[in-house]
Amino acid sequence: MNTLKRTLALVATLAMTATAFASCGDEKKESTPKEEPTTTATPEDTTAPEETTAEPDNGDEIDASVKTGGDTFTIAAWNHDDVPYLIAQWKGLSFDTVVEDLADNKVDGIKFIDMNVGGGQAAEKYDQLFNEGSDLDVYFCEADWALKYINDDSKTLALSKLGLGDSKFTNIYNYTDEIGKDQNGVRKGISWQAAAGGFAYRADLAEEYLGVKSPDEMDAKIGNWENFVAAAKEVSEKSSGGVALADTLGGLWQAFACGRTQPWVVDNKLVIDDFCKNFADTAKELWDCGGVTKNSQWTDEWTAAGVSGNCMGYFVSTWGFGGFFLDAAGGENGAQYGKWAVCQGPTPFYWGGTWIVVNPETDNGEEARDFIISATSDEAQMSAYAKAKPEYVNNSQVMDDLIAGDTVFNPTVSGNFKDGQNYFKKLAENAKSIDFKGLITPYDSTIKGNFADAVKENYLDGNKSWDETVEAFKDKVAESVPDLEWDD
Repeated sequence: MNTLKRTLALVATLAMTATAFASCGDEKKESTPKEEPTTTATPEDTTAPEETTAEPDNGDEIDASVKTGGDTFTIAAWNHDDVPYLIAQWKGLSFDTVVEDLADNKVDGIKFIDMNVGGGQAAEKYDQLFNEGSDLDVYFCEADWALKYINDDSKTLALSKLGLGDSKFTNIYNYTDEIGKDQNGVRKGISWQAAAGGFAYRADLAEEYLGVKSPDEMDAKIGNWENFVAAAKEVSEKSSGGVALADTLGGLWQAFACGRTQPWVVDNKLVIDDFCKNFADTAKELWDCGGVTKNSQWTDEWTAAGVSGNCMGYFVSTWGFGGFFLDAAGGENGAQYGKWAVCQGPTPFYWGGTWIVVNPETDNGEEARDFIISATSDEAQMSAYAKAKPEYVNNSQVMDDLIAGDTVFNPTVSGNFKDGQNYFKKLAENAKSIDFKGLITPYDSTIKGNFADAVKENYLDGNKSWDETVEAFKDKVAESVPDLEWDD
C-alpha cells in the first residue's frame, strides 16, 4: 500500500451500513483467544476531542448551572418511529393520535422536530440546529455516531447535572451504558431500549437437515463459530446446495464483530489482530460452501430467500422481528409464517439502538429530567411502554418480569414462531452477556464497515490473499479516518 495515500488528509465519511459498534462479546463463546494487538502507523497531526471531567452524583437535585422554566420543551429526532410514543407514555397521551397531534402542535408545551431523514443523515441536521442556535432541549443519537456528540461538552450535558446518577439506572443493560458514556466515563446518553440479537431459523428445516427439535438443541448445535460452520456445511450438503444456513455476510459480521476483544484503535493506530483473520476465514468457509447467501441486507433478495426456503436463518435484533424478519416469512400468514424459532446463536450480539442526550443549553432541565426518568428509569412506565409499543426496554428487571409472565408483546410477531415461542427470552440471555467495556472508539462503525467491504471485495470475491486483503482494508480506513497514524 502507498504510504502517501494513507497520510493524505481526506474528508472523513461514515460507512453507511446498518451496523453498530463492533466491540462487544462474551469470552465463554469466543472462538479466538485474546491476543496482543499489532498496530500500523505513520505520524499524522491529530486534534484531541473536548474532554470531560468526571461529574459528581448530585442525588436528585438539578445542578444550579442547568436552566429551567422555559416555555416550550423541544425534542428532535430523525423520524417519528419512537419519540412520539415515548412522549405519549410520559404524558398519558393516546398512542393512536400522538404522531399527528405533535405534527399539528396540539400537545401543549412540547415541540417535536421530526427531521424525516434516515439515521445516517441526522447528525448533519443536528449540526444545523446547533449552528443556527435553534431551541433544542433533548435529542436522539444512533450508536454509529453517538460519540460525536457524547464526547463534546458543548453538545451534551452530563446526566448527573439533572440529578440522574447511578441509582436511577441500576437495571439497565451494561452494554447500553457503555455507549452512553464519554471517553472519561461520564454518562451523557441513556437508551430506553436494548437491541440484543439472536439467530432466528426455520424450525422445520433445522429438524430436517440438522436433527434438532428445540432452540436449546439448536444452541448446542451452533453455539460457537466452528460449530456454526460445521452445521452450515451439513445443511448445504444435505440440501444439495439449495439451502444456506445464514442470510447475509452483513448479518454474519454484525454478530461476529461483537466477539472482538481488542479496540479497533489503540494510541490512535488501527489494530489488526488475529480476530480479523478468524472472521475472514470463517466467512470464506461459509461463502465457498454455500453456508451464507450471496445476498445483501436491505434488498428484496434478502427477505425473498426466506420466503423461498433458500435461506434457513437470519441474524435478527429485537427491532427486526416485526420488520425484515416478518417479511422473510412472507408476512402474516405468508408461505413460511409460523415456522420459525430463535436461539442465542454463536455469540451474544446487539444491532442498533438509540440514545437520549440533553443539550447543555436547555432551558427546560426539569422536563428533560422527567422525560428521561419516564423513558429509562421508572419501571412501571417502562413496563407499560414495553407492552403498548411494543418494545424491548432497557431494564433487565422489567424484561425478566414480562418474559416470566409470558407476555405477548405483539401477536403478529409471536405468531411467526413455532408453538408461540417467547422470542424475547433468548434475547434476554444475550443482552446480559454483551460486554465491551473499554472497547469503544469513535471510529468503530466506519472501520467495521471498511473491514467487511475489504473482506468481501478481496478475500471472497477477489480471491486475494490475506495480506492483500489487509492492505486493501488499510487503504479504506486511511480514506475514511484520516486522523489515524500509520507505520509502513
